Amino acid sequence: MMQMIRKLWMVALLLCVYTLQARQLVVYPAPPNAPEGLENKDFTVKVRKPGGAWQELYAYNVKVDEMRGTAHHVQNASLCSFDFSGDVEVSVTYNKGRIETARIRPLSFNIAYTARGNTLYFKLDRPRNLSVEINGDLFHNLHLFANPVDDFKVDKKDPDLVYFGPGVHQLPGGRLNVPSGKTVYVAGGAVLMGQLLVSQARDVTIRGRGIIDFSVKEGVKIAYSKNVLVEGLCFTQCPTGGSDSVTIRNVKSISSYGWGDGLNVFASNNVLFDGVFCRNSDDCTTVYATRKDYTGGCRNITMQNSTLWADVAHPILIGTHGNSTVPDVIEDVKYMNIDILDHNELQLDYQGCMSINTGDNNLVRNVLFQDIRVENFRRGQLVNLRVFYNKKYCTAPGRNIEEITFRNITYNGSGAELSVIAGYDSTRQIRNVTFENLVINGVKITDHMKGKPGWYKTSDMARFFVGEHVENIQFK
Repeated sequence: MMQMIRKLWMVALLLCVYTLQARQLVVYPAPPNAPEGLENKDFTVKVRKPGGAWQELYAYNVKVDEMRGTAHHVQNASLCSFDFSGDVEVSVTYNKGRIETARIRPLSFNIAYTARGNTLYFKLDRPRNLSVEINGDLFHNLHLFANPVDDFKVDKKDPDLVYFGPGVHQLPGGRLNVPSGKTVYVAGGAVLMGQLLVSQARDVTIRGRGIIDFSVKEGVKIAYSKNVLVEGLCFTQCPTGGSDSVTIRNVKSISSYGWGDGLNVFASNNVLFDGVFCRNSDDCTTVYATRKDYTGGCRNITMQNSTLWADVAHPILIGTHGNSTVPDVIEDVKYMNIDILDHNELQLDYQGCMSINTGDNNLVRNVLFQDIRVENFRRGQLVNLRVFYNKKYCTAPGRNIEEITFRNITYNGSGAELSVIAGYDSTRQIRNVTFENLVINGVKITDHMKGKPGWYKTSDMARFFVGEHVENIQFK
């Protein structure tokens, strides 16, 4: 009997330890010696384990770009982050007045909340990158990043570790060149004033829960390198050029200035973006061939489990730049399980939530868009596929666009203008484009749609303009 009791106590103890490990909550400190303007006090944000004590998060100030007509207006928004596993309760108090309406996005997460006074309460059961918006305000919102628990073990005696602890760090000369074999760890509560540059290096890791200050353009830059991991940080931009085998996971890219692209790829292969959040003042993510000092095409580029918010230009853009003399190929590109929160572009030449525009004799082929949820956006097109000659950026028209699949795409909203699919001439075409389970405002678009009176053209029902030099478009 005593032996059985001991076994039961042991099982109970193990269950208790497992439960504690499964319900972790990590809150990072306010940066010591923080300069004026680093904090934003629009919101008071607290988190706790279910039924536990509330812990307040430090709210950073982050700048975003509000376009009014053709004018840019930089606004101040908020950013908070923490780590957890299991379940967590969140309270968000709006310090600027009364809550009339509220949204927690992406809407596909279906996060329920209750509002009491000027405070929202909700629960999370998994890591999420969120936008909390009060009274319809997109530009003074709360960016709330609920991360998985960081399992990296910091060994400050490791000669290959460069460690930045909580506080504000001014990088000498405004840049740290990261050599091969090094790990740079930016802890939660740390703010770097300067760029992390990985150039002609290999086997490099940059990770943590800290911030590269949002005044630093291209906060992380990867050039001519191989086997690079970037994980967990917040910054403005992270371009990857002339590189191979790059993984960028759970980063948050937010920009407010001109040419503020988020996650560019230039002439690189085997690049994975996983669980990223982009809110940018230009294209959120691009795949280009020859561009700047980088030469060649792109192969095997994947973005998955991510959220894109384009305050200006495209959420997703493929093509445009290449080498007209020695034509490039961009192929095997995938976007899967993506939420697009906004798209706002006045210029017709730069519209498209999902856009493939080939110039410079580029060939783009084998591209998959799958499980993409597009929320109502302010201005632009759902899809833009064009072989074109943009004289501002190209020296020749593109080649072809071939074998493109859109699968399980949903759009709910009223802001979309007419989408465009158009080739250039009889030798520069768009071929073999399939839309499978395209749903627009609850209506499935198929090749056999029937209207009144008579039959309607499917592309008209989808509000797609299909121009010349386009072969074999199917709506399944």
